[in-house]
Amino acid sequence: MTRRMKEALIGGALLGIICVVGAYVRSGSTASPVFVFSLWYNRVIIGLAIGAPWNETSRAKALLRGAFLGLLISLAFYSATGFQDHISFVAGILYGAIIEGWLSRSKN
Repeated sequence: MTRRMKEALIGGALLGIICVVGAYVRSGSTASPVFVFSLWYNRVIIGLAIGAPWNETSRAKALLRGAFLGLLISLAFYSATGFQDHISFVAGILYGAIIEGWLSRSKN
């Protein structure tokens, strides 16, 4: 496993924890364990996709790629919620860009 992949998975897992806490607070502490796990796992999968060995590119293009991958992967979770969890969907897009930005920064 490459360093990029490890860092992306760690980033996805950490951002997933932040996302889960936010969802738990938003739900008034009523979010089911299945929902919470699914949301966290979705963020780990974003990290997995971003951690793949992509070709070198500019930082701006890398951030767009991260946001796009975050959008595609978060769309699966968003559709599973009946298109109701807008905040988590948008957060997935932002988290994709954050992970990619973190990876492109740590490389330099």
